[in-house]
Amino acid sequence: MGEISSSGYKDYVAGLLAGVSAVATGHPFDTVKVKLQKHNAEPHLVQYRNGLHCTARIFKTEGIKGFYRGATSSFAGMALEGSLFFGIYSQTKQYLQGGVQNGAPRPQVIIPSAALSGAINSFVLGPTELIKCRMQIQGPDSLVLMSSRYSSPLDCATKTLKTEGVKGIFRGSVTTLLRESIGNATFFSVYEYTRYHMHSHIKPASSNYGNLIEMGIGVVTGGVSGVAFWLVAMPIDVAKTLIQTNPDKNCQTNPFMVLSSIYKRTGFKGCYTGLGPTLSRAFPANAATIVTWELAMKMLGIRQD
Repeated sequence: MGEISSSGYKDYVAGLLAGVSAVATGHPFDTVKVKLQKHNAEPHLVQYRNGLHCTARIFKTEGIKGFYRGATSSFAGMALEGSLFFGIYSQTKQYLQGGVQNGAPRPQVIIPSAALSGAINSFVLGPTELIKCRMQIQGPDSLVLMSSRYSSPLDCATKTLKTEGVKGIFRGSVTTLLRESIGNATFFSVYEYTRYHMHSHIKPASSNYGNLIEMGIGVVTGGVSGVAFWLVAMPIDVAKTLIQTNPDKNCQTNPFMVLSSIYKRTGFKGCYTGLGPTLSRAFPANAATIVTWELAMKMLGIRQD
């Protein structure tokens, strides 16, 4: 075992910048995903044929503003999440690596570092995603009464605490923990191995193009890793959305029971509701996240192994 890196706060600052970049790029896609998951899993709501139909409906009935519902809490949550996500992962990885700073990626280092990062992150993401999802499902197609709708993320948080207590604001946190631990282990495993092999085979032809090549590698590794995350974690995310947006505070919160119910009603396809817009978002948002993270680390003087 080694000591925690002396880069300290810099790992967290780089992660914070990466988190902000992720929301700016991906929130509209996330709104479409959440609406699809909510509406198409509950037959009494307006049904969307696909992601494009949902996107057209949002644009027609709510305008551009509709795509950024819940963005305030998302920016706050993702800034903190990004900071913890990358900071904890980097620090834990360096600790587990000990004196071995170079060479091929080691799953015994990557997986526990990523899973720990995801588990800790879930305590921040649980409440912020609950607020974000409840804001996102509002709109003309929603059957929520106007008197029961939230005017802002703060209003949503206040009303949730008032009607459901602290337990309510953390509803779905176990499901979030599962998604983040499993998804992050997948994300960083794909990222580290893809990055290692790309660096092994792509040699900068000229120092003048070194930065462009690094950015290109960041785009590919970030995008592919983001897609891998969602291919693995999507069913858990579908369950999380339904648990967090159910108006019944005594609803089923076991994600496996929720998924079983979805499977019985709509089959395997239902467990991947919203996959189209999610993957459309995953590549550009995670590419931007990784490029921002790597650039921030370089500017802060952090050496990336």
